[in-house]
Formats: sequence, C-alpha cells, structure tokens
Amino acid sequence: MPDDETKILAPAAEPRTAADAARPQPAGWTVKLVIAGIVLAAVNLRPAITSLGALLEEVRDGLGMSGSVAGVLTSVPPLCFAVFGVMSPRLARRFGPGAVVCAGMVAITAGLVIRPFTSGTAGFLAASALALMGIAVSNVLMPVIVKRYFPDRVGTMTGLYSMALALGTALAAALTVPLTDGLGGSWRLGLGVWAVLAAVAVLPWIALIKDHSVTAANAAGTTAVEASGTADLPGTADAARPQPAARRITSSRTAWALACFFGLQATAAYITMGWMPQIFRDAGVSAGTAGLLLAVTMVMGVPLAFVIPRLASRMKNQGPIVIALGACGLVGYAGLYLAPAGGAWVWALLLGISNCSFPLALTMIGMRSRSGAGVVRLSAFAQSTGYLISIPGPLLVGVLYQHSGGWGLPIGLMAGLMVPQIAAGILAGRDRTIEDES
Repeated sequence: MPDDETKILAPAAEPRTAADAARPQPAGWTVKLVIAGIVLAAVNLRPAITSLGALLEEVRDGLGMSGSVAGVLTSVPPLCFAVFGVMSPRLARRFGPGAVVCAGMVAITAGLVIRPFTSGTAGFLAASALALMGIAVSNVLMPVIVKRYFPDRVGTMTGLYSMALALGTALAAALTVPLTDGLGGSWRLGLGVWAVLAAVAVLPWIALIKDHSVTAANAAGTTAVEASGTADLPGTADAARPQPAARRITSSRTAWALACFFGLQATAAYITMGWMPQIFRDAGVSAGTAGLLLAVTMVMGVPLAFVIPRLASRMKNQGPIVIALGACGLVGYAGLYLAPAGGAWVWALLLGISNCSFPLALTMIGMRSRSGAGVVRLSAFAQSTGYLISIPGPLLVGVLYQHSGGWGLPIGLMAGLMVPQIAAGILAGRDRTIEDES
C-alpha cells in the first residue's frame, strides 16, 4: 500500500489470529477516517461529565438537589458504564463495532440536547443516562477497534485515543463556566452547548458504516473472531459454550486484578471530575478558577496519555508506572487536605498525573490478551466490573460531605482508596495474558 499511514495495518509483531488473517484490509483513506472517528469519539467521552462538575453548584440550586442527591448524580456515570458496557460485545457482534460507536455518538448528542431543558431531577438523571449509555458502549469498543485496525500499534493508537479523551475532558472543564457566562449566565445553555461537539463526532462513523470495505472487514473479522472463541461469550447462538467462556474470564487472576485497578482508578477519576471544583470553591476559590483547576487536572492527560501507553507497551511489567502514578495521587490528596487553596495549582497538577492511570489501564487491556477475541472479553469484563466497583465512591463522598460539613473525611476516603489501587495495578501489570491462566 503506497500510503504510509496504511502501513500500520501491516502484519503485527504479535501472533496473528484467525480473525486477523481472515479480515480484508481497508483502503488507505478508510484508515484515516477510522483515526478521525477514534479521535472525535474520544473527545466526546467526558464533556458530559466534566461540564456538569464545573456547574454542579448551579445545577444543585436550580434543581433543588441535596448533597446526597448530588452524590447520586456523580455516581450515575460509572453505573451506566457498568450496565451498558457489558452489552457492548453482543451489540458489536450483531451490528459491528463501528455501527455501535456511531449509535453511541448519536445517544451522547441526544442526551446533551435534552438534559439541560428538563424540569426536574428525575428528567435530568434520565437524559444524563442516555448520554452516558452512548459513552459506555464506546468506552468498551474503543480498545476493540484499536486492536482490529491497528494490531501492531496498540500503544500508539491507545495513546492517541487517550490524549484526545483528555483534551475533551479538559476543554469541557475549562470552557463551561466562560461559555455559560457568555450565554447570559444560564447553566442550561452552558451544559447544552456541548451537544454540538458530539454531533460532529457522528459524521465519520456514518461514513465508515457506508464504506463497503469496512463492512466486509467487520463481517469477516466478526466471523473469524467467533470461530476463534468470541462465540463463547454469553448470549451467542452456541448454547453449549457460554458458561465455559464465562468461567475462563472470571477464573483469571489477571482479569480480576485489571478490573479492580480499572474500578479504583475510575473511582478516583469520577470523584475528581464531580467534586474537585466544589472542594476548591468551598476553600474560597472562584467558580471560574475552580473550573480552570479541574482543566489543569484533565489536561495533564493530553501529553501523558500519549507517552504512558507507549512506555507501558515497551515494558514487560507495568508495576513501576502504577506506583509512580499512585504516589502522585497520595501527595495530591494530602495537599487538598492541608492547604486546598494555598497550593491549589500544584495539587491539581499532581492529581492530573495520577488520573493517567486510565490510559495505562486501557493499554494493559490490549496487552493482557493475545487475540482480538480475548481483548473483547477482557475489555467488557474489566470495564463493566470496574465501573461497578467505582459506583459507591462518588456517592460516599457526597454523603460524607453533607453529614460531616467539610472535606476532611471525603479526602481521607480518596487517599485510602489509592492504596488498593496501587496493589491491584501491580498485579495487573505482571507479564502474563488471560490465555496463560485459562
């Protein structure tokens, strides 16, 4: 293939599976379209959450929420990711990963359009859940798409995807308050404007669905994956095989370690996105500055989300990276407890480094299985189980904040959860695959 970018679809250094061998190779322009689709989708996977964090106080006042109800609201993302993420492999087998991601972008757009103009808490939660459903299926399928189209560039493409995700997260955190002020001070318009960015992300996926070469690749890949083991997933036509496959993934210590690591880093991330601006505002920082501080935390993922996956993919054991990121988190939480306003920019920076456990977890998902079929199973299991683990965290922070009247206990909880996160990450980072443990 003459196009240099198309060369990334050359045979991978890792063993080729039946799915890889059977899949037709898309044209060069299609590869560029896939890259554009991945980047635009990634940019839209967090603004629904961080835009709300920046305006949480205004939303609480406007809808009459208590601190505990706001805690429920900040727990909705991981709940939706757990519930809807587990459906992703089945949907991908039936409709193809690209079509499911396209539907996810449509759901994000619709949820962001509807959410700001609901009249009560229940409607606000339902519209948020619609957007989060789209985020959930895309979260699970992004590693699958990366593995399918870029099998020998998992670290590089995961880094690009994670960097775009961090950029979208930071933009929503930094710009939501200024946009709200520019739109007349209405928090409803400030939240709704992010639907425009989501609508743009729908376009490349529509083009990919209509591309017959991609459709053929997906069909052949799905058939071969099913033949090589994905048909063992629960919900497939082969009724005799679901239970053995389920036992294999749940009997893997590496899969459980990765799920726990994913869940605990997600807990930290959603507590940070949902509550960190409020911590700074309660310490006397203005709303605009608090939004910028959250943006600093999120924007750290832009360079580091590109560097960390590439570094991790070159290491046999990712434990040292896990320890370094966890140490930054512990120091950041200590700073929030001792001097939240005095060292605000330093704490935001350190917590931003710590939050780069997310791209590390995604990279390990791609590395802890030898095949595309294994990545599908591991991605769905680790992310869905991980998000279930993360549900109580933001809710507990809200309850502790309301009943203690301060941030001492919530910050203590955040720091305490960092210790098992480091331990689980060290276990997940060992040089082995789920196939070794089957």
